[in-house]
Amino acid sequence: MNQESYLKRETETKQDSDNELLDISHPSQGTYTLARSNAYIRENRQQVNPAYRLAYHLMPEVGWMNDPNGFVYYNGMYHMFYQYYPYAPVWGPMHWGHAVSKDLVSWTYLPVALAPDQSYDSGGCFSGSALVQGDKLLLMYTGHVVTGPDKDNDYRQTQNIAVSDNGVDFVKSALNPVIRLDQIPEHTSPKDFRDPKVFERNGIYYCVLGSNDAAGRGVILLYQSTNLEKWSYVNVMAQSDGTLGDNWECPDLFSLGGRDILIMSPQRMPAQMDNYRNLHSTVYMIGTLDDKLGVLEYEKYYPLDYGFDFYAPQTTDDEQGRRIMVAWMETWETDIPTQHDHHWAGAMTLPRQIVLRGERLFFLPISELEQYRTNEIKQQNIHLDGIRDLDMPGDRYELYVVFEAGTAENFGLKLRVGEGEETVITYQVEERKLRLNRDRSGTGLSGERAADVELNDGRLELRIFVDVSSVEVFIQGGEKVMTARIYPGPDSTGISAFSSGNCTLTEVLKWDLKV
Repeated sequence: MNQESYLKRETETKQDSDNELLDISHPSQGTYTLARSNAYIRENRQQVNPAYRLAYHLMPEVGWMNDPNGFVYYNGMYHMFYQYYPYAPVWGPMHWGHAVSKDLVSWTYLPVALAPDQSYDSGGCFSGSALVQGDKLLLMYTGHVVTGPDKDNDYRQTQNIAVSDNGVDFVKSALNPVIRLDQIPEHTSPKDFRDPKVFERNGIYYCVLGSNDAAGRGVILLYQSTNLEKWSYVNVMAQSDGTLGDNWECPDLFSLGGRDILIMSPQRMPAQMDNYRNLHSTVYMIGTLDDKLGVLEYEKYYPLDYGFDFYAPQTTDDEQGRRIMVAWMETWETDIPTQHDHHWAGAMTLPRQIVLRGERLFFLPISELEQYRTNEIKQQNIHLDGIRDLDMPGDRYELYVVFEAGTAENFGLKLRVGEGEETVITYQVEERKLRLNRDRSGTGLSGERAADVELNDGRLELRIFVDVSSVEVFIQGGEKVMTARIYPGPDSTGISAFSSGNCTLTEVLKWDLKV
């Protein structure tokens, strides 16, 4: 059965049978299987509370979601796998959830692709990537095994592969692990060894892995193979200079515009002014990979997102030649409102096209979103000195605005306004900063994030996507992006513009987005 057949009927794996439904709600360690996970999803997805469910973002049917995995274009469909624990809205022994889309906006769930059912992945099928090989789809992932009573410290990790000839059913290789513990280089953590991103370059397969030097500095390790089954260590491809966190996760290396781009997620990276103020961060470097030495030469690094909720991004290319990125739209070690009586937690960001302009990356909302626009509202040349209700309420929309600063000290927008709630975007002219504040955004975490932003001939252009419990702000044509989860009440749907001093809102366009 191919992936198209699965889209035409209820998704369930061929392994499912009624006699396997016993105790699926509370599986014990060592009893996780594909059959149990898919049966549990079918039986429990109707329990999900719809209050904060997003309309045009990917989220779990039920249970917990984190890192995007195996993001790939295969057989005319975009495939998104993801870290998944279906049995509760909390992190647990990781499975790989699976969804497909023709346009990166409307997603269809497929059966769970991987479950932690082998000796080398019994503690979880951790993050990894996908590679198309002819008519087959290969997944490479980290097998996590708990080795002692302290699960947070007693573990080991190896790299493994699983292959499918239909994009739905995956068979784990008899050769697993394909990158073993004895292939971890000296002076590298013997246990933090994870998140393989596999790619082909000049006829050779490469894999980048996240790790640390066991002395408080993150590293990226490079491996190579001619057949994806036997791998050899090449080098430490990149490493922290002491300012980039104590462990590096979820590396992704790709070429764009003749340059090599590394994106990765440093853990516990110290803040630098307004940047990197979350517990764990994301960065990118632009440089050149020396294939023979296995070293990435680069000079600077930059944030991938300047907001609250953006982690573990992964990219793929598609048939249009675009490089598309998706990230987990949450933050680790925080209390997520939907974990309480909602039966789900976690979502993915909007897919963003990455464009190289000079020595910086720009991030653009994918063009496919435009086909879901409805109910266009347009206003022009609104003079501001104070606050003004724009009379265009909503909770699932795209908003395009252009401000001319004039003589204002600050100006901006208030979103999801009502019942004492608001999410505030403020540009401070003298400081040249854009601030995103969610102190009054409803239930959930508060706080503020800021990004340095220059006006273009006195103008600020924002493209904003609001989707029930998320906000993504694309700044100055994608120069920077700020992402946040928010949890306002259902009646908080207003949109207001404001300024302190005279400025002009030269253009406002709003579309509801219906999927």
